[in-house]
Amino acid sequence: METLPAERKVPTLQELIGGDVNLKSKQNDLNLLLNTNPPDAWLREHPLAKGVKYIPIERIEYMLTSIFQKWNVEIRQVQIIANSVVVTVRLYYQDTLSNEMLWQDGIGASPIQTDKGSGAMDWNKTKNDAVMKSAPAAESYAVKDAAEKIGKLFGKDMNRADKIMYDTLPVIEKRDKLEDLNNETKTE
Repeated sequence: METLPAERKVPTLQELIGGDVNLKSKQNDLNLLLNTNPPDAWLREHPLAKGVKYIPIERIEYMLTSIFQKWNVEIRQVQIIANSVVVTVRLYYQDTLSNEMLWQDGIGASPIQTDKGSGAMDWNKTKNDAVMKSAPAAESYAVKDAAEKIGKLFGKDMNRADKIMYDTLPVIEKRDKLEDLNNETKTE
């Protein structure tokens, strides 16, 4: 276990808001975009879970390409847990401002189908194409799970009872922030 240093330096206000204010303003604009609700026309009712909405994978992939242009998925692990295929992925996407590759991890599962009337764990009654169908479905769920962490536009908070609004993110204007910083450092 890594130990923390005895003293941790708290950043100053100047360190927090200094730097490239234009870049921070653009990042804030991107955060506002990523945290807007997806259009209702994109949402679908989940076929198995009542009252649960989701965004189809083709919309997620479209938005990843439209917003980030460059993205890819690394499959980190595939395993069978109980009667399901479970896939863990790492979704890489290129930051539009810095061109740095960012990533989010996601996990998805899909049940392995058995013959009608058979128990979920009756491997002798597993359908011939069950894994062939379950593995890609689990991967899609994992990609969607990773993408949700990017923002509300990708489905973050969609089925949560308590939601946080991102419309109050501050608008950073170069002139005002620099003046505010100068005024605060003069009065301290």
